[in-house]
Amino acid sequence: VAAMPHLVQLQEKHKDSGLEVVGVAAHEAAPTAVEARTKLDAWLTEKCSNLNYRIAFDHTGEMNRLWMEPSLAVGIPTSFVVDRDGHIAFIGHPMQLDEVLPKVLSGSWRTSDQAKAADAERIATSEPLAREQALKKPINERYWAAVKTEDWKTALSAIEEGIALTPDDINFRQAHVHLLLHRMRDMRAGLPVIRQLVRDAIDRNSEHWMIVALDQLFHPNLDHSRFPSAERFAMGKELSEHMLALNPPQGDGRKFLSYPAVARYHHESGNKDRAIELIELALKSLDGPEPIADGLKQHLLPDLLQALANYKGEKVCYGALCAAPQKDPPKRSKRRPRRKPKKER
Repeated sequence: VAAMPHLVQLQEKHKDSGLEVVGVAAHEAAPTAVEARTKLDAWLTEKCSNLNYRIAFDHTGEMNRLWMEPSLAVGIPTSFVVDRDGHIAFIGHPMQLDEVLPKVLSGSWRTSDQAKAADAERIATSEPLAREQALKKPINERYWAAVKTEDWKTALSAIEEGIALTPDDINFRQAHVHLLLHRMRDMRAGLPVIRQLVRDAIDRNSEHWMIVALDQLFHPNLDHSRFPSAERFAMGKELSEHMLALNPPQGDGRKFLSYPAVARYHHESGNKDRAIELIELALKSLDGPEPIADGLKQHLLPDLLQALANYKGEKVCYGALCAAPQKDPPKRSKRRPRRKPKKER
């Protein structure tokens, strides 16, 4: 999402030089290709109505098989620049294209020392990650197939295998907690797992790990009714204090990622004023000294504004965008859920 406005700008800037941008949607989750295409069309209409380049839809896995995996590309977005001779001249993040594209269009990039150095660095960085992804691929496939059928025991077995293989993978650790506490509702097995996640997040001093742990404890879309209240709030307090020490309110750090999670803890603890203050600091950090992509800003703004409106109990605005307070989202049923869960990103 954050890269798409940038690609719009690049297409407009270089269209007369022969540039043609094509986006490929290759990871659309839906039971059928028709439903995936319909969801994609609706999403593009809502989020990216000003696109000046085409979006291709791949539902067969060809993009992964022929492009991503052979090039050791380990994440999205990844951009491939094909030059006038039909050669792949560059592989990398779209935000790197400002420097690369003019040189590709002029024909000076592909054989340059800069291009060779960039490719060597990309391979050295990506190869270990690609190898790890290949090992995790069958585990992930087994996990998501089990989630689709709500076979939680098989899903748990897959995740435990993943953790044994890569114990430092936060995605496996998050799925482990989520399965036990929020899918299987097994407090006896789940409490030690969330305790260990909290401990490891703090020991690592990792903002990302702490956000993951805090979300499992206080995200409003999750049902915490069976969780021992005193322990949940004690964990939340410890995580919040460490997160604020890592990224203090008086500093210039990016607060828009971590502060919403801390604000949720304070709001549920009854400290509404502190929750409001934290969301306001998160909003302010969107315009901080360290610039962020406009697409990312537009992606984050609605949720931040909605949280602020809910905490204040009144309509709030940021520029032309406004939000009115909403009632708390419905908690999940205490019974075994029957709806298919959405894949978490």
